[in-house]
Formats: sequence, C-alpha cells, structure tokens
Amino acid sequence: MSADRSISRRGLLGAAAGLAGAAWAGPGWAAAGKTPVVVELFTSQGCSSCPPADAFMEELRQHENVIGLTLNVDYWDYLGWRDTLASSEYSRRQRTYASKRGDGQVYTPQMVINGQLHAVGSRRSDVLDAVAKEVARTSGRTVPIAIAKSGSDVVVDIGAAEAGGDVHEATVWMVMVKDAVPIQIGRGENTGREITYYNVARKFMPAGAWHGKALRMEYPEKELMAAGVSGCCVLLQVDGNGPIIGAADYGLKHGA
Repeated sequence: MSADRSISRRGLLGAAAGLAGAAWAGPGWAAAGKTPVVVELFTSQGCSSCPPADAFMEELRQHENVIGLTLNVDYWDYLGWRDTLASSEYSRRQRTYASKRGDGQVYTPQMVINGQLHAVGSRRSDVLDAVAKEVARTSGRTVPIAIAKSGSDVVVDIGAAEAGGDVHEATVWMVMVKDAVPIQIGRGENTGREITYYNVARKFMPAGAWHGKALRMEYPEKELMAAGVSGCCVLLQVDGNGPIIGAADYGLKHGA
C-alpha cells in the first residue's frame, strides 16, 4: 500500500533474482564484512499488502549478517483499525529517510536497508539484492561495534573511525526489540487475521554521540531487557537518520 502512490512498478531495485539468491545463500555474505546489514521494515496492521513482508522478516532475521527490525507506522489507522504496535516516531523516521534520499517514496510494506536503499518488503529478490549491495559497498568501511554482557551490565564498545575516512560523527541509537508479537486484527483490511510481527522495535533511544574515537557505554541489563523485551541492538547512524555505518545486537534471534 503506497501512502503517496509514487512508487514505480520496478521500484528502486531491479537486479536479477538469481544474483540476489546467490548472495543470500553463499558463504561470502558473512566473509564480506563483519558488520551486519540493518533492514528496517515499515509495516502496518491496517495494510492488506503487508502480511507477506511481515512473514519474510522471520526469514531475514535468521541470517547471522542481518539485523532485521519491524517498525509499525500509524498513518493507516484511519482505515478502521488502530495499529496496536504503531508509533508516530516510526512514521517520522520513514518520512525522513524518503526526504534524505530525495525520492519522497513512503509506502507499506517498505524495507530500508542500512538507511540507504529501499525496496518493497514483499519482493524477496529485490530486498536480498539490496542487502548484497550493502555488504559489498560497506565491506571494510564500517565502524566495528561489540555488545556483550559483563556482570549485571551490557557493555557496548564502538571502534574508532577509519584512518583517512570522511565520517567522524554519528548518533548512537539503542533499540529495544521484542522477538515475536502475534496480533489478532479485528477491523480494517486484515479483519479476522492473526499476524505475527518479528523483531518488533518497541523503543528507539538516542544513547549518545560518536565523534570518531573509540567509545564504551554500559547499561544495566535489567533496564534494557525490561517489559518483555527480548533483546536490543545498537545502531551507529550518520545525521541521526542517515546511513548506518555500524551495528550490533544482543539477544536477537539468528539462525544456526
């Protein structure tokens, strides 16, 4: 479902499905770069086009080199069902991405990859191709982030900027995530359906600023994992809502 009906038929991406499938299945994905690719799914419980993308997120999040996040938007609430997971903050985040890209394309289901590329979330081959492109583009040019438990705390270590690199400022986001949330929808376009949403972002918290030097942050684990949260992730993002140049997760589900 398109909010501004401006999305093209082909979308932003158009590479062959065979290439995307090869990038997804091959061992080169993890080897190409240790920093995960972040895939944000903008979706809505009131969008009849979204369930295939919602289901696809379960597959995406299984990959060790992907951090998948589901962000429910609120701009379809007027259609008869108020999205129980939606946040106006996520709607603003999606619109800011579109503004910074310069294409104005805001729609559901939309997947935004590393704050850069976007694709229709139900078009599996386009999404996988975009992920593969980001792996290739960022290989060796990301900021390493490690996140681990130490006693009763969760410790985040962010590396220094690459020597000679052109990025030395970024926002550190801490995102609290719920593993899986089944929702029984009572009205609107998905009336009567139960849809499960995966890696649902429940809170985006600006945790600080990175100025190109190594940075360590510590958080009490009981605070990060409160209120049924399953895990969290750290995103290092230029201009607050621009390219994602580093990421790591704690407690999120990945495949074997």
